[in-house]
Formats: sequence, C-alpha cells, structure tokens
Amino acid sequence: MAKETTHPITPATELTEMQRYVTQQRGTEPPFSGALLHNKDEGIYHCLVCNAPLFLSETKYDSGCGWPSFYQPYNDEAIRYLEDNSHGMQRVEIRCGSCDAHLGHVFPDGPQPGGERYCVNSASLSFTDDDGRQTKG
Repeated sequence: MAKETTHPITPATELTEMQRYVTQQRGTEPPFSGALLHNKDEGIYHCLVCNAPLFLSETKYDSGCGWPSFYQPYNDEAIRYLEDNSHGMQRVEIRCGSCDAHLGHVFPDGPQPGGERYCVNSASLSFTDDDGRQTKG
C-alpha cells in the first residue's frame, strides 16, 4: 500500500525549468538570484513540490551566502539529511522529509544555539505569509 500523504504533490510538468532542475535533479540556482532570498515577511516556508512546512520565517537570517538561510527546520521530520561527496566536497545535502525534493545543504557555520546554516535554494520553496498569500521561489 502506498504511503498516504497530507501534502499534495505538484506534478513536475507544473514546475519551471529551474524548479525542476533544483528539486528533481539536485541542482543549484545561481547565488543571489532566488525570488525568496530577500523576503522578510512573516510566515512559513514550504516545500515547493509537496507543500510540507520546512522553515518558519523567524528562523531565516541573512548569512550573505547568496541563498536563503535558516538556523533550524520547522520540526525534526521536515528535513532528510544525506551525505554528499559531489564536486570534490564533503557536505550534507538536505531534502524534504515528505517528498524527498532536493532543497540545498546544511553547514556547521550558523548562529548559536544550534550552529547550523540551512542553505536553501529559493527554487525549492514556496512561502505563505500570515495573510495566506503564497509566493513561489
């Protein structure tokens, strides 16, 4: 029996080329290009593919790296962690805990108390503000 989900999946045909490249092919959008990089509104960042909650706006900060950065996920189940040794680097890839869409990477150089920086592609996110307006990355 298939796993039941409460998050509707966006068909790949409804994703832009960049959104598909990032979420389905583990790509990276160019730095400083993402639609949600400078977003300062209050609300929740969701997975663009399945709409699962990933990060609260209050955990977003400007790390200067060129991609939206967060210091903690929405909850312990929101993010899946995988070892990534591509491009001659040792990193930790982060994926949506619900649908496995690629989000970005997590690094150990974030603010305290956790010390982690979740570096996320805008193209993998949608944002819903406190008034219910949605913006896709």
